[in-house]
Amino acid sequence: MAEDSMQEKTEPATPKKREKAREDGDVARSAEMPSVFVLLGSITVLWMTAGLLSGKFERLFLDTFWFDAVPELTVKAVVDLCFESGWFFLAVMAPVLVVVVVLGIFANVVMVGFVIAPKALMPKIDRIDPIKGFQNKFSLQAVGELVKSLLKLTIIIYVAWLVVKGELGLIPTLYDESALRIFLYMGRVAIKIFLVSTLPMVAVALADFVFQKWRFEEKLKMTRQEVKEEHKEMEGDPQVKSRIRNLQMEASRKRMMHDVPNADVVVTNPTHLAVAISYKPGEMPAPKVVAKGAGKIAERIREIARENGVPLVENRPLARNLYKTVEVGREIPDDLFQAVAELLAYVYRLKGR
Repeated sequence: MAEDSMQEKTEPATPKKREKAREDGDVARSAEMPSVFVLLGSITVLWMTAGLLSGKFERLFLDTFWFDAVPELTVKAVVDLCFESGWFFLAVMAPVLVVVVVLGIFANVVMVGFVIAPKALMPKIDRIDPIKGFQNKFSLQAVGELVKSLLKLTIIIYVAWLVVKGELGLIPTLYDESALRIFLYMGRVAIKIFLVSTLPMVAVALADFVFQKWRFEEKLKMTRQEVKEEHKEMEGDPQVKSRIRNLQMEASRKRMMHDVPNADVVVTNPTHLAVAISYKPGEMPAPKVVAKGAGKIAERIREIARENGVPLVENRPLARNLYKTVEVGREIPDDLFQAVAELLAYVYRLKGR
């Protein structure tokens, strides 16, 4: 066992191990891909509906802060105002929220397919273990996540600075514009910053997905001994399979011996083979073999036949052909039907039937 544990994991994971990993919720998943999908989708929707959203929010501000007279600020009036504004905000932002949810699900399905893993939702003690949590903070994976986060932050800051730098010449021209125009301009610049900074994140997400896929495959790799053990487990232990076959043969033998007393004749070799034949006119379309055997089994068939008064007839060619070509419970084939019919006729004459 010690040698098995020291073996290098060089074999690709078997389908069984992959299926078990999926059941446990262990898949090659990159957290960056859903984030990029959601960010790009929400920014695209905001960009396409900017004019519509600005008009609706302008109307909301006018309805909220334009008064013909000083309103009475009661608790009920404030609660009603908050409630109406909240519902308005949800109704206006519903398309963006729907896109975020749909793209989040779509990104995960694209990466790993449709996975339902109840085991992944079960509470585990090691997740709240402070010692293990502290170790994870300084693990190689944690260092990699830190480097990745710093890289993303650097890209976003640099791209945002480039966008703002390009807009510096237009900022002085906003001096004579209305507050609404300034607000819309700031919104367009913000969306532009998000959109431009998201494009490099696509490359980061793709690289992260490739890395996570590689890391997942490396984690699932198995040693040659593990592959052999799994194959043995799937195929079954040879000793157990042999024991099962022996038990099945023994049960079949017992059933076969139970049918010998009901046979009409037993054809012998005369000592090496024995084949018991039964025929019930009106019930069977043709005679059939109810028992057969060689060696000790043939001896037992002859013994049971003698005990129950079943005739034993020596016919070497017929016994040999029946033993080789007809399975127990099968009807006599056409090419042997004439010989068996003559044999049964002979037996019937002996019994006076």
